[in-house]
Amino acid sequence: MRIAETSQDECRELLRRLSVGRLACALDNRLYVVHVRFAYEPEHFYVFSTMEQKIEWMRKNPIVCLQTDEIRDRSNWTSVILNGTYLELSEPLDAAGKQHARELLAKYSEWWQTPLGERRERTTDLSIEPIFFSC
Repeated sequence: MRIAETSQDECRELLRRLSVGRLACALDNRLYVVHVRFAYEPEHFYVFSTMEQKIEWMRKNPIVCLQTDEIRDRSNWTSVILNGTYLELSEPLDAAGKQHARELLAKYSEWWQTPLGERRERTTDLSIEPIFFSC
């Protein structure tokens, strides 16, 4: 196995192609890592979620890390790691940012086109409300 550094341009191209990664956050000296779908553009990655542990933790400690890979076989893969700061895109302050995130994420996932997704957008139950964020 050979380990080689990946150029900035190669990292950006990989991030444009991929849409699934692992998001890490921390609280009280504990780590939490979960799979997420993301959309990338230079300087930001966007994610949607529902209210759960990672959102609660990131609201208290906004420092996050996203790691994604392209795996060709057992000894040939490329990984990219991004560090960022959680920024929740909530209305009305971030209506434009939320819409932008939705449009980018639509290229990879059509979750909100289902009736369940539409119901999630209208409900006040935070356990199923979609939350968009940027890092």
